[in-house]
Amino acid sequence: MTRVTRRSLIIGGMALAAAGTTAGAGWARLTDPFTLGVASGDPTPDGVVLWTRLAPRPLNEDGLGGMPDRPVPVHWELAEDERFRHVVRRGTQVARPESGHSVHVEPFGLRPGREYYYRFRAEGHLSPVGRTRTAPAPGVLSTDLTMCFASCAHFGEGYFTAYRRLAEDHPDLVLHLGDYQYEYAAKAGDVRQVVGPETRTLADYRLRHAQYKTDADLQLAHSVAPWLVVWDDHEIENNWADDTPEQPDPAFPDRRAAAFQAYYENMPLRRAARPDGGDMRLYRRVRWGGLATFHMLDTRQYRDDQACGDGWKTCSDTSSATRTITGAEQEAWLLDGFRRSRSRWDVLGQQVFFAERDRKDGPDKELSMDSWDGYLASRDRVTRGWVDAKVRNAVVLTGDVHAHYAADIKQDWNDPASSRTVGTELVCTSVTSGRDGNDTVDEVQLRLNPHIKLHSRRRGYVRTKFTAREMRADFRVLPRVSTPGAEASTLKSFVVEDRNPGLNPV
Repeated sequence: MTRVTRRSLIIGGMALAAAGTTAGAGWARLTDPFTLGVASGDPTPDGVVLWTRLAPRPLNEDGLGGMPDRPVPVHWELAEDERFRHVVRRGTQVARPESGHSVHVEPFGLRPGREYYYRFRAEGHLSPVGRTRTAPAPGVLSTDLTMCFASCAHFGEGYFTAYRRLAEDHPDLVLHLGDYQYEYAAKAGDVRQVVGPETRTLADYRLRHAQYKTDADLQLAHSVAPWLVVWDDHEIENNWADDTPEQPDPAFPDRRAAAFQAYYENMPLRRAARPDGGDMRLYRRVRWGGLATFHMLDTRQYRDDQACGDGWKTCSDTSSATRTITGAEQEAWLLDGFRRSRSRWDVLGQQVFFAERDRKDGPDKELSMDSWDGYLASRDRVTRGWVDAKVRNAVVLTGDVHAHYAADIKQDWNDPASSRTVGTELVCTSVTSGRDGNDTVDEVQLRLNPHIKLHSRRRGYVRTKFTAREMRADFRVLPRVSTPGAEASTLKSFVVEDRNPGLNPV
């Protein structure tokens, strides 16, 4: 199998960085429409999504990226080698103004478990080359999986070096668990200048996505492996819940629809995810042979409003049996997936903290109303669902909280000390949100929640390796993001053994 070497990644990254520097010096002189790079996603055994968006002047305030108001043919190629000597698929797709001149290609009939390379041509220009891969054939257990996941990347609060270090780990698959971009306008003290106002209109969201996509480190991470993406809150606005904004806002339905449209335009998602106004089916299931099934969840679009006015509260309303964080339809879909699964590992890719996280001494618990702690019946039904279905190994992946955590998931949170462990939660810290972070550990939180085995406020990502016998998680951290180029190191590693839920430090 052809592998991209560390040397080729560095050379490719230097080229992307050079392109980004040139672009920043004078957008008006550029005619290259591929300033936002390329990406792939949602692999199946016989296909994958290929993405690009045309934007010769991506920082134009109208959000149109300097494109003319007309359809533009985009030619694409998929090959078995990076020199494109063995092209296996090619075609043409039209990039249209009403879709932000984005392109979502879905080639099929490919070979399972294979690496492929892809590129686009438009208006006489050639895009960068991306590498992707198809999922292994159903039932295949012999192919190990290296998967990295990340969340919470605020452009203004730091450099996206974590994405570059993630790319250098040669992942087979990347999960992004939300807060891919932030809605806020520039603020004093930002490390990098955020362009545009707080995002409210389609033009605003298109511009914000475009600025993020001009980042060379993010482009590199997208170009080395297929991604599975789900949003959290900041892709729209902070702590939104279904049709309820954080603060009263009669224009929120229009804002939500604009954000959904821009998100689809800028992500490697299948056409099945195309939004219909303020509705977008983002939850979905992706299988990696017989090794893993990824249940990608949406815990924003269908949830009840946060209890007791949101925040950290001691709140009896969290126990209501009718409260839901997933909505009834998504919950039923998830539980049915547990019952049907024959995978070695069932992985929930989702947004907010799943395990209990109490931060108050005494008999009354103080919990985050925005997390699964604010939706206790919902969490119990999901946990009981995988236990009753006899899911072999349950792993929950989480973002949102700007800190690394590793936790055992208990069956009964009313008596966690004596309750059995039924799963594992891995929480990735932010790429930049919170700026450099620090080495302070919340000892009170660890004491009150002994099922939590790790806490770190450093920036970074998580690298995992799934095999038939175990899952290993390496919590990767950077010493700083306020300046570019920091090296990554492994803060802590854990192993979860097959049929033996619970974290074992390495």
